[in-house]
Amino acid sequence: MIKITDKIVVYGAPSCPWCVKIKDWLENKKVDFEYVDLSLDKNRNRAQELVEKSGQMGIPVTIIGKEVIIGFDKNKIAKLANIKE
Repeated sequence: MIKITDKIVVYGAPSCPWCVKIKDWLENKKVDFEYVDLSLDKNRNRAQELVEKSGQMGIPVTIIGKEVIIGFDKNKIAKLANIKE
């Protein structure tokens, strides 16, 4: 498991193909991250958190430290999380 100093949080849903891709990619790279499934009732309050941090409702959104990455920008995520390709 890759440990980095900045926490990684991915907001997504199983119905979103790009959300599934980013989740699978991070798992395959053995990166420690939190996945927030916005389709679950228990995470409804986290949707507001997503809007506050990213300024939008679209998913996937990945937050690494204070950086907000909208969509599956593999290169930016790899750079910020120090993931080797």
